[in-house]
Amino acid sequence: MKHLAIFRIFISVSLLLCSAPLMAQMRLPNVISANMILQRNAQVPVWGWAAPGQQVRVAFAGQVKTVVAAADSAWHVKLATGNANSKPQVLSITAGKETKQLENILIGDVWLCSGQSNMNYAMDRTINNFAAPAKGADSAALAMKEPHPGIRIMKVEMQYDTPDVPSTGWHEAKGRIFERSSVVAFYFAKQLQAKLHIPIGIITSAWDGSRIEPWTPPIAYKNIPAFEEDIKKNSTAMDKEKEGRMYNSMIKPLGQFGLKGIIWYQGESNCMIEEQDMRYAYKMQAMVASWRKQFGAQLPFYYTLIAPYIYTEWRNGIPHTIETLPKFWEQQVAAAQIPGTAFVTTTDLVDVITDIHPSYKWVVGRRLANLALSKTYRQKGIPYLEPTYAHKKIEGDKLVLYFKNANGLKTRDGKSPDFFEIAGADGKYLSAQATIKGNTLVLQNADIKAPTEARFAWTQFAMPNLVNGDDLPMVPFRTNAVKWEYIP
Repeated sequence: MKHLAIFRIFISVSLLLCSAPLMAQMRLPNVISANMILQRNAQVPVWGWAAPGQQVRVAFAGQVKTVVAAADSAWHVKLATGNANSKPQVLSITAGKETKQLENILIGDVWLCSGQSNMNYAMDRTINNFAAPAKGADSAALAMKEPHPGIRIMKVEMQYDTPDVPSTGWHEAKGRIFERSSVVAFYFAKQLQAKLHIPIGIITSAWDGSRIEPWTPPIAYKNIPAFEEDIKKNSTAMDKEKEGRMYNSMIKPLGQFGLKGIIWYQGESNCMIEEQDMRYAYKMQAMVASWRKQFGAQLPFYYTLIAPYIYTEWRNGIPHTIETLPKFWEQQVAAAQIPGTAFVTTTDLVDVITDIHPSYKWVVGRRLANLALSKTYRQKGIPYLEPTYAHKKIEGDKLVLYFKNANGLKTRDGKSPDFFEIAGADGKYLSAQATIKGNTLVLQNADIKAPTEARFAWTQFAMPNLVNGDDLPMVPFRTNAVKWEYIP
């Protein structure tokens, strides 16, 4: 027994001695790495872990900050970044005898790009499926051969239950990591860089087929009346989907890393499972507020209306109709009442309606970039305003529609505007003949003598031809839309 006791003591001491260097080893989160872009003109956080009580020295661009690691090993400093800088710099971090030199760091703007598979859709998949040089595309194959020294990418992998974001950190836009990066995010960054002439960093954190609930921490639903009954149930699921699971591993560990803004391309999976008036809009409100709280700023949040697709073919117990999609669009449009948000439309960017991953994602990226350039960067002359319904006027057997941002109203194919319907007091909609009169539309149907309401693109098959003078598509609508009001 005496020998056994001595052996146990020996093993315990050996394990302690072996683990000591690991406990003392300095560690950084994956978002703090070589090749990264730090947000310009900001006090950006840099953090990590070292032995408790150990002094940590952080040096960058003439600044030196020292801090002592806390009892839980965590340490944190803030660095002033100043103006954009394309000259590679070195961030040096020393803890005890260990020094990490993070090289090739630029100063510019950083955007977080999230959502589901249409955001995650990779550059190399675009080469295989959509190589035709349509809609002003510059070949993805060519883009992957060209150097993009001012664009840096960080791809977060799809993985649950990780203490840090599952990623290999920051990379230059080249090689395999670039081939696997988001088409939408890259063309967003490329458009920004072309206009701003500064380094652009993109963090892509998206999950194929994901709903919005796992991207939102449960606490975010509190104080929103729409979720009062859900909260009373004291459940970790929202509409049968576990809350916060992707947020916890793919967003939360990013800490307060300095960002300029967020772009979001998601909704297909929620459209498949719910037809509850304005519930998705409230979920967007909860998620946007929680992300802004985490990153410590009222970040701009730009998103994409999902594209036409045959949701009636989706069999999951939900009674989908051809109106399921436009009702969902209505929620996405309503969510733009959230301050600092805006959206782009994609009804003109579909070739195959049976493909939930439509073509022309480079156009989606550019449209989102144009939103940012106009609304965040205040650049003039950028086409970003899509025509939207304003109000109606009844003139006998005709219905006249008025719009915002409709200057130069026209059709892409030179034909009459399509996908318009009108209804009388009985609420039965029939196809309407639509005539462009300046920046208004006149609708009529010989069988409806007293029209009262109209709707546009109110079907999952809608790929309408109506655009404004900037070739931006009309936003789907109905004149008797479900009302939603953002309440802070």
